[in-house]
Amino acid sequence: MGEVKWIRLSINMFDNRKIKSLRSLPEGNNIILIWVALLTIAGRCNAGGMIFLTENIPYTTKMLADELDFEENIIVLALNALRMLEMVQDHDEALLITGWEEHQNVDGLEKIREQSRKRVAKYREKQKELPCNVTVTPDVTPCNAIEREIELEIDKEKDIKHIVHEARALFEDLWKLYPSKKGKGQVSDTKKKELLKIGKEELERAIDRYKADLKKDVDWRKTQNGSTFFNSGYVDYLDNNYEGGKNDGTPGGRTGSNEKGLIAEAIAAGVSTEFEGFGNFD
Repeated sequence: MGEVKWIRLSINMFDNRKIKSLRSLPEGNNIILIWVALLTIAGRCNAGGMIFLTENIPYTTKMLADELDFEENIIVLALNALRMLEMVQDHDEALLITGWEEHQNVDGLEKIREQSRKRVAKYREKQKELPCNVTVTPDVTPCNAIEREIELEIDKEKDIKHIVHEARALFEDLWKLYPSKKGKGQVSDTKKKELLKIGKEELERAIDRYKADLKKDVDWRKTQNGSTFFNSGYVDYLDNNYEGGKNDGTPGGRTGSNEKGLIAEAIAAGVSTEFEGFGNFD
């Protein structure tokens, strides 16, 4: 009985101004559905509001898209909106639900975590008591099976650290090429790893295409902050998506990569900086 079976939500959740503003955005109802799904994942992880596949493997947008059955671009839009409204934040390469422990039954969740720790410790003690000469497979005994499992975990951690190092190095190179040096710290390691998968050459082409489009519309178009471009704006400028800088031809016209502009407008319209979607509980 160590699993979390429920989380708390406020019955006034849909009266909250942030929720209303999110629903007014393109794909707004899907964003709310993704938000609630993220809350349930945080409950399942039971780690103070952290959201991850395992403690060593954070979710990528592709993994979330597959798990929640959404297109990846909808996941990207939702996460950017939630980050901008400070409903989620990036923490140690994983996502963190803002204010989680203020609104959930922390004592109850900690009790469940403690039960899980005791159950795992008890299982490991039993494994240690098994005789090492009892063969489980022709070449694996209970003892060396545990050792191999530990070795695999260590190797996995090394691989993750190596990938993060490569992703950060690539991002530094790309950042030097981008014209607006604003918001660098808002690009998470998770996003940098996604950029690494795309590759340096294609991303350099994307930046060149974006800069060329800026020159065409120099009279009215402003450069996106670096954080906006590298979190979502680059998508329309990738090899398979770029259509030669099409837009509606008028100042202020939006391209498909300008979801954050919509969110900024919603905030400018008077969205509260206090999130009340959980509600207050005893």
